[in-house]
Amino acid sequence: MKYFTKKIPTLIAILATLALALLAPLSGCANASDAVSQDKLTVTATTTMLGDLVKNISGDAVSVRTLMGPGLDPHTYQASAGDVTLMQEADIVVYNGLHLEGKMGDVFSALSESGRDIICIADGLDETRLLSSEEAGGTVDPHIWFDVSIWTDAAAYLADRLSQIDPDHADQYNENLQTYTAELEDLDAYIRQRTEELTPAQRVLITAHDAFRYFGAAYGYEVQGLQGISTSAEAGTADVSHLAAFIAEHSIGAIFLETSVPTKSIEALQAATEACGFSVDIGGTLYSDSLGDAASGCDTYISTFKANIDTIVDGLKGGGTDD
Repeated sequence: MKYFTKKIPTLIAILATLALALLAPLSGCANASDAVSQDKLTVTATTTMLGDLVKNISGDAVSVRTLMGPGLDPHTYQASAGDVTLMQEADIVVYNGLHLEGKMGDVFSALSESGRDIICIADGLDETRLLSSEEAGGTVDPHIWFDVSIWTDAAAYLADRLSQIDPDHADQYNENLQTYTAELEDLDAYIRQRTEELTPAQRVLITAHDAFRYFGAAYGYEVQGLQGISTSAEAGTADVSHLAAFIAEHSIGAIFLETSVPTKSIEALQAATEACGFSVDIGGTLYSDSLGDAASGCDTYISTFKANIDTIVDGLKGGGTDD
């Protein structure tokens, strides 16, 4: 019985994928007829970051739905039967790629084979700008949104792909791209302005998992995560001890929680640092693999990144508070 209980999630995923493939011809006909009666295409995006990107580029030309809500971890997210239905019913599915949505690869393959328009954002990026993690066996880091210039490239690729799929609204997509690009340039300038408030020695960012490598490379921070680039592998005792010793040796100003990662790992790191004879504050909570919700005021990519850089700079300057 224990064996079958462990296998249930895998069996559900396989059955959902098989059902998707079997229903593809029928659903393809349904979508073709719906296109006559509907004014807007429907786009299903996997993450909150992508949902926001689609909204900014498409404006009111499409109807946008997002699978993963605020605070959910895409590394470990498993598509439910309802998620499969949302993607099945969508005209276009947008996902990050680079194994961010690690447990959904089979679903994307089945959707592509069924004739759906699939947009993998990573496909439109310059491979030479992508970072890999030696600790993860050379796996490419999927957290591309933490370099604003790369996210600008992602926006341009999305606009181009939407224009190909929906040429009637190509002008609108390209106009929105120009507007959003200017807003992203302002965001990039804000991040750099706030970073200048820190000395180079203060620019050390330690978080629950290694989600901020692109941020560090773009804005001049040394970045270390307690876990690797995916949250699916937990940090061990040796990882905690090693990082605690580093914090104590370099008198790091603060360490940071993440909204989509349990707090216990950073709390354990804080305690281990105390055991090394150095007291380190928790500088605040960062948004890593998800945007915030509407109540937080951080439900867009730009507002989320501004909140992050404010938390990072204030925390490392000594202005953070324990969360």
